[in-house]
Amino acid sequence: MKSRIFRVQRQGDAGTAPGHPPDSAPQGSPPPVLERQTPEGGQGDAGAGLDLWLFSAIVALVAVGTVQVYSASAGPAMQAFGDSAHFLKRQVVFAVLGLGALWLGAHSHYRGLRRATYPLLAGSIALLILVLFFGTTVNAAQRWLSFGPISIQPVEVAKLALVTYLALSLAKKADRVKTFTVGFVPHLLVCAVMMALLIKQPDLGSALILGATTLAVLFIAGTKVSYILTAVLAAAPVAYHFIVDTPWRLQRLMAYLNPEAFSQTVAYQIVQAQIAIGAGGLSGTGLGQGRQQLGYMPEGHNDFIMASVGEELGFVGFTVVVVLFGVLIWRGLRAAVRARDVFGCYLAFGITISFALQALVNTAVVLGSIPAKGITLPFVSYGGSSLLVSMYLGGVLLSIARRPPPPGKKARPSRPIAGGRRRRARAVVVCE
Repeated sequence: MKSRIFRVQRQGDAGTAPGHPPDSAPQGSPPPVLERQTPEGGQGDAGAGLDLWLFSAIVALVAVGTVQVYSASAGPAMQAFGDSAHFLKRQVVFAVLGLGALWLGAHSHYRGLRRATYPLLAGSIALLILVLFFGTTVNAAQRWLSFGPISIQPVEVAKLALVTYLALSLAKKADRVKTFTVGFVPHLLVCAVMMALLIKQPDLGSALILGATTLAVLFIAGTKVSYILTAVLAAAPVAYHFIVDTPWRLQRLMAYLNPEAFSQTVAYQIVQAQIAIGAGGLSGTGLGQGRQQLGYMPEGHNDFIMASVGEELGFVGFTVVVVLFGVLIWRGLRAAVRARDVFGCYLAFGITISFALQALVNTAVVLGSIPAKGITLPFVSYGGSSLLVSMYLGGVLLSIARRPPPPGKKARPSRPIAGGRRRRARAVVVCE
């Protein structure tokens, strides 16, 4: 039977008569009042309305992405499949399914993820292992599991599993997150396992995204900065090894430092992306009028879709997409700060940070600010797994945003913070 939790609150608690302890009732006081609570400390589930800012930003990004996927892929699709709308048709199907995932995430209570955390974590690690043996290789990377016409990218499931695990574990440990062996090492080990499996695919970019997300959430939860700096310094020699001792990664680094010297080889995409953005100018060449999409820029509908935006919509369109991501990050952080409980707070932070890092890395690669990495742009790039998981996570953010704490209450750890004054617990009656 579903458990119900009630708090015994005496009506005289607000102003206790002199001479009586705070937790003892004065003689002749009214009987206790049973005030119904949710299991996490919130009062009821009557949430606020839908966050229209967040919802609008997500829908607008998906709309821009769908249009740009068609514009950037029409030429290559006609050449490869004889149908200029091949990628558009698939992206529309993904978008419709994504709207269902968005609705599911927004209308399901985010606390339901607590029960699914460990099965989700185990399943994501199992998928990351399976893809190493049975995955489909595309562009020298074994990152996809194919089931007939359907392909899934396990790293997208891993992103959901990792942020959910971090939120649940950190919420349970409360002030113990400041300890090295309990609050830091276990989370780092789980992340390290995922990163190692991703590097084997190879997918160094996604591995770095997961690592940065983990460290950022740990920092927000109160982990000592010295622990985080130690982890970064310890990882630096490993990263150096994977870059310098891997010829094609070293070439990418050299191409980043001198793209013109490698303009016909590993820096080809970067150079063509910069040409596309430069050709767009202020207002762009117009939808469907981009010349770089005519076979000059590979993956123009995927990892380099922002180059297509810059060419056809210009600086104005490029800025609009960046602003939409800014709105998404702003409302995601707002949802985290106003979350009803600590689990929701950490979960919203983790999701928002993951979106922010992916958008930052993808845009920086297109602009030539960092070496090339195969990171898709959430909600915008072509791809089923990425779009479905991103929209579900967006729905979870909406769910957290529409369930703020009751007036006068804030999300806080279930245990007293170390160093703070311990308050006497109120009587609790649990009915099962």
